[in-house]
Amino acid sequence: MPDLVTPRPGAAERLSRMLQLRTVSTDFEARGDGLLEEFVSLLEACYPQMHRALERERVGDLGLLYRWRGINSSADPLVLMAHFDVVPVDEGDAWTHPPFAGRIEGGYVYGRGALDDKGPLLVMLEAAENLISAGFTPARDVYFSLGGNEETFGAAARDISGLLQERGITPWMVLDEGGAVVDAPLPYVRGRAAMVGVGEKGLVTLRLIARSDGGHASVPPLVTAVGRISRAVTRLTPTTFRARAPQAIPRMLSALTARSSGIGRMLYPVLAAWPWLSAKVFAAVGGEAAAMVRTTIAPTRLAAGTANNVLASQASVTVNLRLALGETIDSAVSRIQRRIDDPQIEIEVLEGNDASPEAPAECTQFDLIRDAVLASHPEAITVPYVTMAATDSRHFHRYTPTTYRFAPLHMDAEQRASIHGVNERVAVSELTRGELFHRTLIERIPA
Repeated sequence: MPDLVTPRPGAAERLSRMLQLRTVSTDFEARGDGLLEEFVSLLEACYPQMHRALERERVGDLGLLYRWRGINSSADPLVLMAHFDVVPVDEGDAWTHPPFAGRIEGGYVYGRGALDDKGPLLVMLEAAENLISAGFTPARDVYFSLGGNEETFGAAARDISGLLQERGITPWMVLDEGGAVVDAPLPYVRGRAAMVGVGEKGLVTLRLIARSDGGHASVPPLVTAVGRISRAVTRLTPTTFRARAPQAIPRMLSALTARSSGIGRMLYPVLAAWPWLSAKVFAAVGGEAAAMVRTTIAPTRLAAGTANNVLASQASVTVNLRLALGETIDSAVSRIQRRIDDPQIEIEVLEGNDASPEAPAECTQFDLIRDAVLASHPEAITVPYVTMAATDSRHFHRYTPTTYRFAPLHMDAEQRASIHGVNERVAVSELTRGELFHRTLIERIPA
């Protein structure tokens, strides 16, 4: 049982070492193999038992795949995912401690990547090292899928997913980053909740392009290229896409009803029973609530013109869309075309992927996650929800229905805001809890 394994001391120090290694996503492009080998050497030093017992292979340029053979290797395996690249730091930001110093102070480990995603990676490997040291063998194979270019939407996880699919391996369950243990996830809800992503929004980046004759700015036409693009952007309001609630929303509301008070005690059961109504309410609330039920549109870059007194012969806007569950790139582009209603604007798809399917929340796999949360964070209720950021697990969800997104660490609102921001940090106590989560998860995998 989980309490029979004594975790090794020093998890915070090992995380500090990881944070000191500047595995910035853009640096991999410059240093390539050298930086990857430094990280692998660090893992070997921190987790010697794991590296002696597990099979390891490099997949593509920045993918690492570990296989821990279980008692029944013919059963579908568990795949645990994390990434070791981090986003760059703006040198103008005022960090309390240098972002790559890995400072341990006041019960926290500070540094870029502490929450995204080296902290979650560490607790996963801590559990494996502790269990292997105790002579434990899992009931079925466990794979650790580590990627080095998640932050740049790279190919590491896609390559690993494709490799397992080529080998005829369909994971029993996949668990990646995404949700976390949070406080008061909705208004009128008290206590903590472990928010487990059962699906994630898709992502597509579009470029809208308008062209017209150039010429002197003293004689402008009725509609210029800049004017045409401006009109298109104005038409792309938040209501461009209809709000709709995926199954995760009523499930989430039902689960949180027991923790709600006041008007929430009456409101949430009604919203859970009427998904169309919950979609309207969430959309009206705005912010994260609206983003859960609607495809969002964000114009991010404008480009036009060569001089102050010359008409632009071409104008463009880059638009970032986060696709709601059930939405595809094709359906989103069609919707954008209808909304801007201008055949002279060209729409170019720069990159993207469809929204993921929705994983079940009533199954053995989800129950296992709930059991592990009960061991690590007994005060938290386990709740399904929709992950709004993109994760590497989307490459597995294409063919593995039971794909989930959850980092077993408590993060308050300020900590969540520090992800990709300033003063990113994780509580040392949460490293212990996160290790216990993964240890429980691995020990209780059914054969």
